Amino acid sequence: MAQKPLTLTQFFRQFPDDEACLVHLFEVRLGQGFECPRCQRSAKWYRIEAERAYSCGFCGNHLHPTVGTPFHRTRTPLQSWFYAIFMFTTTRNGVAAKELERLLGVTYKTAWRMAFEIRKHMAAVDGEDMIGGVGSIVEVDETLVGGKTKGAGKYRDGKTYVMGMLERGGEVITKVVPNNRQSTLIPAICENVVPGTEIHSDELKSYRILPKFGYPHRRVNHAAKVYCRDGVTTNTLESFWAQFKRAINGTHIHVSQKYLWTYAKETEYRFNRRACAASMFGELVSVFSPCAQQRAKPC
Repeated sequence: MAQKPLTLTQFFRQFPDDEACLVHLFEVRLGQGFECPRCQRSAKWYRIEAERAYSCGFCGNHLHPTVGTPFHRTRTPLQSWFYAIFMFTTTRNGVAAKELERLLGVTYKTAWRMAFEIRKHMAAVDGEDMIGGVGSIVEVDETLVGGKTKGAGKYRDGKTYVMGMLERGGEVITKVVPNNRQSTLIPAICENVVPGTEIHSDELKSYRILPKFGYPHRRVNHAAKVYCRDGVTTNTLESFWAQFKRAINGTHIHVSQKYLWTYAKETEYRFNRRACAASMFGELVSVFSPCAQQRAKPC
């Protein structure tokens, strides 16, 4: 049976306050019996009431469950962070910082930073594993986002290229790139697609040397209004671009070039979890960098 998404009532029942959120982080990242980095013993950990920390029962070393998470060094309540993540995972086209500001009662600056950190966390959880393989098909395409187009598309002001690589029936990888030249697109494909994968693209000349790098290449001529021929198409990736641009235009209105990659990664994360969307919230509040990486000085 498919997992049902968490309801608002269930969310507040599971995380009624900051303490419940901190206990959750402790359990998923440390847990009783976690080996103390200082004394190297399997310890019983005690809650420190004055801060978001736990103390080793043997040597008194402090560990902070929020280290290595988007919540580290923030005075914003943990419940507000968890609720913001809940919103991100239960909306189709993302959440604007203005909406977070209104619902959480924080400043716009705080809301924007929270949204930025959550998008970065989505990118980190999603990862960058290579896609494709012998017998697989990967659609490759690029699109322009933002800015204005003048002169029948010949002059583009402030537009940014975003490249996409989507495995048919699998995952997508997005990259914000400076242009659509061969020297830019081919290295990105080699870095993210397994050699031997069949590549489908449009007629852009930049892709024509793909066979030299070990990628069988087939094209579809969009200029002639041909979008699918003998199974060769980039329509799946085109539908991803449509979803991405709906999120930008409908929710955020405008996105700066500097931070565009985080919005692309947010849409990428959602697309890659399309078969298990109900698991996104639980994953984002449970999967972080290993707690062994905490290298704060012993208290």
